[in-house]
Amino acid sequence: MEDDTVLGLTLIDPTTLIGCGSDSRGTILVTWACAIISIYYINEMPEHALSVTGSKIMGPKTENRKPVAVFMAFGTKGDVYPLSAIAAAFASDQKQYRVVLVTHSAHQNLSSHLEERRVTFLGINSPPVLSVRDNYGCSGSQELAFSQQKMIATREHRQECYSAVEGIFGHGPTMEGDFILINFFALEGWSLAELFHIRCVVAAPYVVPYSAPSLFESHFRREHPLLYKYLQEADSNQVSWKDVAHWMWPLFTENWGSWRSDDLYLSPCPFTDPVTELPTWHDRPPSPLLLYGFSKDIVECPDYWPSNVHVCGFWFLPTEWQFSCKKCQEISELSYPGDLRTKDEVCSAHVKLQCFLINPASTPPVFIGLSSIGSMGFLRNPQTFLQVIQSVLEITNFRFILFTASYEPLDEAVQVIATESSHFDKRKYLEEGVCLFDNRLFCFPNMVPYQWLFPRCAAAIHHGGSGSTAAALHAGIPQMAGIMSIYTGSVLLG
Repeated sequence: MEDDTVLGLTLIDPTTLIGCGSDSRGTILVTWACAIISIYYINEMPEHALSVTGSKIMGPKTENRKPVAVFMAFGTKGDVYPLSAIAAAFASDQKQYRVVLVTHSAHQNLSSHLEERRVTFLGINSPPVLSVRDNYGCSGSQELAFSQQKMIATREHRQECYSAVEGIFGHGPTMEGDFILINFFALEGWSLAELFHIRCVVAAPYVVPYSAPSLFESHFRREHPLLYKYLQEADSNQVSWKDVAHWMWPLFTENWGSWRSDDLYLSPCPFTDPVTELPTWHDRPPSPLLLYGFSKDIVECPDYWPSNVHVCGFWFLPTEWQFSCKKCQEISELSYPGDLRTKDEVCSAHVKLQCFLINPASTPPVFIGLSSIGSMGFLRNPQTFLQVIQSVLEITNFRFILFTASYEPLDEAVQVIATESSHFDKRKYLEEGVCLFDNRLFCFPNMVPYQWLFPRCAAAIHHGGSGSTAAALHAGIPQMAGIMSIYTGSVLLG
């Protein structure tokens, strides 16, 4: 595979499955996603905003700060980590930028990796996911209380987002190179970008996970006839109804409209005047840049998508980010590119995992990993889940390796079965994992890179997240994905 270079950026062919890796020095290979951002938001800057001297871009003498790139991503690890990798790649290559990641405080473990690459981590106190388990089986009054708690949490989350962005952009004029990059669960960023007069980019490792209600367009046309005309008449390179239908439609709902008008003092609907609420006929912004982190060979990209959608190939994380064990991280950082696909070095605490994977007397195991669906509340009976695996083991010759994703109810169910052995040690389980069912099921509560694990497995059964899907494809093993596949990054199990 040959690399190209644009604006000094290393470009990985987007038709391949490799999106973002790491070299022996721990620096991230910059993907097409990072390159496209740079082309749009650096190459297009007018001379009065940034002057170019050789290959280095310098600010004007009167400017006392760097341009700022804010990456705002909310959701689970599968939603946030890929954008964090792009932020780190962008900061490593575009050193004239100040780069900030705004995400849940629960992802604080990213901060040390990001700090090494000059990215500031800014935590928001809201949880990555509000589990349906918390509201499962509630009475009517309990459901009402839950709904009210959700409203309060949403209001506090948005206020924190506003405070974070105001702290970055609210103390002086913005620069032409400033931008906010958001994922689909950080739509606050769109309105905040409008408020502070900066551009907004969208990026996600999967296709937009929600579609407009069937009657949305007819209702929109009836309620906002002039705005509908404004969007329908737009040129192909301008924001248009295609953008609204593809991903922007929630921004035109009451949920976001009331926040825009009551808290931000913007017009309830984007692209309208805050006083007259008429379309801004004099101002037609370009179609928002939307970056997708998957392969065109896996997901069809139809012609009716907006003109500014770019499919960049899968985005893989730096290897060292994917070890929950710090000793394993250190070993990976000393490795050369690709070593973890061929070598078996892990720290001494994970010898059990390594031995289970490479047992010469047995066939490779089948991987089972449900990632965040446990914390989302969709794995309601972990004991039954383990019993199903046991039944499969009884009628087949397979071996399985189960990643519990540190989901406490599942870990507790594993421990209940493991305590039947007098040699069980809970502390060792949490560090090393444990074998169940005549040593044919290995349960592991921690995290190792799928790029290291999957080549040692016979097949993968997973929740259908984009990262799991990409890693299985890259390893060349069969996979059975969840119901919602890579179109959401999460799964719903009935």
